[in-house]
Parts: sequence; structure tokens; C-alpha cells
Amino acid sequence: MGEIVDTIIAWLSTHQEIAGPALGGLCLFLCLGIVGILITAPPVLMAVGGLIAAGSLDAVPMVLWAAAGGTLGFVITYWVGRWLGPGVVHRWPLKNYRRAVARSRLLFRRYASLAVFFCRFFGPLRCTVPLIAGITGMNQRRFYIANIASALIWAPAFMAPGWIAVRGMAELEAVGEAHWLSLTVAGLAFAAVVVALGFKFQRARLERQRLRRRRIAARRNA
Repeated sequence: MGEIVDTIIAWLSTHQEIAGPALGGLCLFLCLGIVGILITAPPVLMAVGGLIAAGSLDAVPMVLWAAAGGTLGFVITYWVGRWLGPGVVHRWPLKNYRRAVARSRLLFRRYASLAVFFCRFFGPLRCTVPLIAGITGMNQRRFYIANIASALIWAPAFMAPGWIAVRGMAELEAVGEAHWLSLTVAGLAFAAVVVALGFKFQRARLERQRLRRRRIAARRNA
């Protein structure tokens, strides 16, 4: 895996004019279904963060291209899940990853939008949860909101360690305390909004399910 990452980073550093689209395409590929289980994106993003710190690449375009690629990868995985249907979890290659699939289904049943948002940060769940979302027919709007929000945080979050490693803690200390406080508050506020919306949608979904069950029970007893 290390040699692959080194090759990718060497190529990006020598093709800076197309590094953004290339990174977007790579993130798309690494966020597709089974591919994301076999090969992970974080090492590449961390290395890209190092190139950004060294001045070889621009931060904003790389973050946006990576987020766009990761978002599209999840969207494709979601629609593949809708197309394949529930039976796909019993066929190759997913049948060889039953534990990851089972965890994804459990997370999705309990938390839905929150599962889609947070799965991007946790290994094999990164690509099995969007597939399960498609298989179970998750509401498209809720899926897209959680998907885009998580991608916009995922890309810079995994680039940050590489950036810090190159720039060093000394330069971070030069950043004003008020600036860091404002960034922390903004990040926490954004995360709180996302979590609050996720819980709101989840409660609404559970309430609709309870009402549906009550109507079905009432019809049976009529």
C-alpha cells in the first residue's frame, strides 16, 4: 500500500495542472463499494496534505476535488445498491465481508442519516453503508445531505495530519489563539447542526413508522 501511495503522490506532484481532477477521480474510485474495503483513501489524502503544506498544490481546489470525488463515489454506490436489491449481500464479493455488512445494516437501521455521515471516517463502513442505504431504499434527499456534509469534512480532516507533519507544530503555535478558538467554535457548531438535523430526521422517520404500524394494526382489527 505504501508503494502505491508513493507512486500516486509522485505523479500528482509532477502533474500539478491536473492534480485536482486526478485526486477527485481517485477519491471517487476509492469510495466505490468493494474498492473502498480493499483500498483506503486516508493515506493518499494525508500525503496530499503534505504536498499542500510544501506549496506544491493549492489547498482549496484539492479539498473541493477530493470532497466531490468522495461524494460521487458514495452516490454511485448508493444507486448500485438500489439497482441490485437486498439479495446482493448474499453474493460475492459482499458475502466475504459479512461482518462489515452486518455492522453497516445495524448502524443504518438505528441511525440512518448519521450512519451515512459518520461511516466515511471508519474503514470498511465507508463503502458498505452507502450500499446498504441503496439496498434498503433510503430517502434520496436525506442521503445526499448526509453524504455531501460528510465529504466536506472528510477531505480536509484527513489532509490535516500530512499538512501538520510538514509544517510542524512551531508554525501552528504562531497562529493566534483567537483564530484557533474561532475555527474550533465554527467546527463544533457545524458538527452540532449536522448531528441535530440527523436526529431530527431520524425521529421523524421513527414517528412515521410508528404511525404506519398503528394504521396497519387498526385496519387488521377493523
